[in-house]
Amino acid sequence: MDKLVIEGGKPLSGTIRIHGAKNAALPILAASLLAQGTVTIRNVPQLLDIEVMLDILSDLGCETRHEHGVVTVDSKVASSSHVPESLMRLMRSSVFLMGPLLARFGEVHVYQPGGCAIGERKIDLHLRGLAALGAEIEEKGSRIVCRAHQLKGAEIILDFPSVGATENIMMAAVHAQGRTTIVGAAREPEIQDLQAFLNQMGAQVRGAGTDTITIDGVQTLSGCDFEIIPDRIVTGTVMVAAAATRGEVTLEGAQPAHLTSLIHVLRRAGVQIEVSNGIMKVGATARPRAVDRVVTSPYPAFPTDLQAQLMILLSLADGVSVIKETVFEGRFKHVDELCRMGADIRIDLNTAFVRGVQKLYGTTVEATDLRAGAALVIAGLAAHGRTVVEQVHHIDRGYDRIEQMFSQLGGQVTRRPDDRIVTGKIR
Repeated sequence: MDKLVIEGGKPLSGTIRIHGAKNAALPILAASLLAQGTVTIRNVPQLLDIEVMLDILSDLGCETRHEHGVVTVDSKVASSSHVPESLMRLMRSSVFLMGPLLARFGEVHVYQPGGCAIGERKIDLHLRGLAALGAEIEEKGSRIVCRAHQLKGAEIILDFPSVGATENIMMAAVHAQGRTTIVGAAREPEIQDLQAFLNQMGAQVRGAGTDTITIDGVQTLSGCDFEIIPDRIVTGTVMVAAAATRGEVTLEGAQPAHLTSLIHVLRRAGVQIEVSNGIMKVGATARPRAVDRVVTSPYPAFPTDLQAQLMILLSLADGVSVIKETVFEGRFKHVDELCRMGADIRIDLNTAFVRGVQKLYGTTVEATDLRAGAALVIAGLAAHGRTVVEQVHHIDRGYDRIEQMFSQLGGQVTRRPDDRIVTGKIR
């Protein structure tokens, strides 16, 4: 397994362009199965999850190619609706294939998906939504089979604004007869990006970004050329890293409107943020202030995917901060590792009480999931001495060469596989 070796204590400085959003690219890649033609998708990051999705598409019979951030998918020759269990175990987002495969082939065979162990993430809302469109659902152990001779539009009310369920229903409904209305839909920017992609192929979807999405079914979709939005979680990770190291970083290609909740919290902590024409300058010269209460919740509230990163900054703040996690019950696994670096954090159920310390100290820590791993990299950059982050494959699922990203900003981050130093390479 690869590990990252970080020599901390140096402020980050410089300019960086943010790569495309993983959480937009994955459902859009799944939706390419609906096209009667070749789809070109630009600004696609080089991530393990992306490669797994492309492997699945290839296994289904699609012709795929990924070079220099551009993916092409020709799904005309796709011939299978059976997603292998071995590939589904690798990635939670493989569940996105249910909707488009059901819409295209009238059936889909999948398994309970894998991914980060950050708490219970049932797919019952996905299945309930597909059933409302007319699918018959059969579950045998971990295997799930959905069948529908013809999907029909319906009003679907989501009990929780699930991003994955919203997107799966959207993709299935584009070929359903009549109109589908999703009430209580998730509002994330990635859902808006999926709507834009589907409509560019010829679908009729509107309302993404609100809690009600309407889809009027069409018979065919064509190929298209589309560019993915920048990754708001990567953007936020760099912003927090700049503040935690008391540096100054300019971010290009970002969309500040997707990060209003983070910007608000960082400014409360005393971080200086300037926004102008898609460019953000983030800097901090003094110790951050504690923030009395941060609550994770579905968009546009504070994202759970930035909770661990923010905790690093608040671990170094003046005073006691409170973070309440309401999305995933297993999202505090980084706390034990952070405390080994000198942080003072107490957990009470789903709430973390973070008493700021003057310094963190480098040691060997383990990335338990994607965002926890990114947070520990930030901790290593801010800490005194050397930090070794193990189980880097978790981080590689969502950050395109994180060691290159921070090295570009002056951080001393090196990837070391099998005791040989290799910089800027995913193995």
